[in-house]
Formats: sequence, C-alpha cells, structure tokens
Amino acid sequence: MLQRRIEEVALNSWPALQQVLYDGWIIRFSNGYTKRANSINPLYPSSLEYEHKIEFCEVLYAQKRLPPIFRITPLSSAIGLEKVLTQRGYRKVEPTAVMCLDLAGDLIQADSSLENLPPDEWSGAFCQLSEVPQEKSRTHLAIVTTIPYRCLYAAVLNNGKIVACGLGVFEGELCGLFNLVTAPAERNKGFGRRLVAGLLNWGKSLGARYAYLQVSVDNEIARRLYSGYNFQEAYHYWYWSATRDEDGIS
Repeated sequence: MLQRRIEEVALNSWPALQQVLYDGWIIRFSNGYTKRANSINPLYPSSLEYEHKIEFCEVLYAQKRLPPIFRITPLSSAIGLEKVLTQRGYRKVEPTAVMCLDLAGDLIQADSSLENLPPDEWSGAFCQLSEVPQEKSRTHLAIVTTIPYRCLYAAVLNNGKIVACGLGVFEGELCGLFNLVTAPAERNKGFGRRLVAGLLNWGKSLGARYAYLQVSVDNEIARRLYSGYNFQEAYHYWYWSATRDEDGIS
C-alpha cells in the first residue's frame, strides 16, 4: 500500500534523535524541534489499554520537559484513541496534507539547476531563511545529518545569494521533499518553482517512481504551487496536544 509506505519512509526521512517503540506506538524525541520528530505515532496494532499507554507517554515527555503530542493518521490502528484523548483534555491541531506525485511523466522546467551544499552550510541557510532560533538550529542540523538515506541539500542561488532551499530524501521508489523555504523578499519570483523542479528531477534521475511532501492544510499558497506540478492529496494527518503552546514546526 503506497500510503503506508510513504508514512514509514517519511518517518525515517525525518528521524528523531531518540525513539522508543512501545506496544505498536512509535514515540519520538528531538529536543522539541518539530512536532514530527517529537510526537507519539500509533501506527501499528497494540494490545494495552489506552489510558495506561497515554500515561506512560506523558511520563516520558515530562521527564524530557516536552509536551506530549500525538500524531494521528488514517493509517493508525488505534481505533477510539481520539475519544480517549479528548476526555483527557487533548485537542486537535494543525491538520496536514500528505501530497504525492507520480513521476512517470516528463519533468519540469528548463532552469531547475540547484546547488548541493554541505549539510552544515545548508542547515545554516535553512535556519536563517526560516528564522529558526539559534538554540534549535543545532537540533535541526543533528536531525538532517542523522537521515539514513541519500540526500540532496538543495539551494537556489541568485547573484551568489541563497534565496531558497529544500531537502530531497531518496529511498527506493520514493523521493521526499522537506524543509522547502524561500526568502520572504524573494517570493513570487519563480525560485520556489525552480527548487521543487530541481528536487523532482533529482529524485527521478535516481529512479524514484513517486515524490511526496507534507504541507499544512492552511497553507493555500504552497498547496497551489505543488498542485501546479500535479501533486495530489494522498491522506491527511493531525496532531493532538494537551497544551496551548504550539511552538515549533510541524
């Protein structure tokens, strides 16, 4: 099933710095940087009572001084979990679309050339363009250098200056696109389209059959950009949080 394969590869392609497998739940910790890398993913069947498992997770996150956050997808085997989370005061936040593109067709525009930067230089550029706080930039670098697959640390240059960057991660038949950002002053100039085109061409050149990415449902500008390349929504996921502090990138 393509959706489940995307889900598993996406978790590997944005790895947590620490991870625990607990009765079918994947529990991830990365110093609080991004919810994807700091959340409980009930992906596989389990047998223990939800209340017991939730309390177990809450203790683990409290020990790390992090809020417990659940990431729920339609692929989850945890039927009825959302009702229990609601009863415990959790609320649904940040609906996100996973979009997929069949790479069988011809790709894309003529000028899709990208610079492949060293990981530390690329991470620094991304954090600067995205205004990631300095204390979290170290965690970002640790995550991107932990990725077990082949990566393209891509940047678009204009007059020698980095104006956009993104991360391509290749695994088998799948190419994931992560951390896509364009400098605010350089938006609507075609740099984002060039970045996406270059990453797609790179993935296809390695033999990928599909590309995928994750985007906030509320980010209509980005979704229009991706739809222009014929990305289609494959499934949605969302987070459940017990706190009002939604700091971080999904």
